[in-house]
Amino acid sequence: MYAIVNIAGQQFKVAKDQFLFVHRLQGEEGASIEFDNVLLAEDGGKFTVGTPSISGAKVSATILSHLKGEKVIVFKKKRRKGYKKKNGHRQQFTKIQITGISL
Repeated sequence: MYAIVNIAGQQFKVAKDQFLFVHRLQGEEGASIEFDNVLLAEDGGKFTVGTPSISGAKVSATILSHLKGEKVIVFKKKRRKGYKKKNGHRQQFTKIQITGISL
């Protein structure tokens, strides 16, 4: 059984006991959260497609930790003008574990 769910503006294919890194979510570590924007669900070969989402379907998850991703270097340069800018960015992520899918 799996589902395609919209989490923080991104779509993920999730299954039970799967670990995911998603954009930073509100909530404390160890808290339980539910996502009700389920777009598609598969259960034993039977597909359910939402228009745009399946009513009554929920995906429950547990927040494991909040962390930062790898550093990304942003370097801008305009040739022959003496313009150079170097900047870095680290994206905030939340590691979650899917605990169940209910249709």
